[in-house]
Amino acid sequence: MDYKEDVAKYTDTVDEAAVDGIVKHCGIALRSRDASMVSCSDESERNRVRDSFLKKKLARAEPDTDLDHAVMEVCERMQAARSKSRVTFYYLLAEKYGQLGMFHKR
Repeated sequence: MDYKEDVAKYTDTVDEAAVDGIVKHCGIALRSRDASMVSCSDESERNRVRDSFLKKKLARAEPDTDLDHAVMEVCERMQAARSKSRVTFYYLLAEKYGQLGMFHKR
């Protein structure tokens, strides 16, 4: 999958270094089709995105309801896609919070 092309479907400008960094962050999970996608219809999956990505990786400290709302916003934004790429999903969340820079190589 061309992650940069997929991200470009949802945002005007694509930070290629951030996409590369998110791909690296996801690592081996991207080898499995199931793990490389986000299922918005699965509450446990949405909670995993909230807890593992927003809270742990992005260190967001907002209440769970606010973080859940952010996850659902991305679900709605990507609703046309039957399969929602985890890389694109994470990119859109990081973009929302202005944290794409944390995925740039150092």
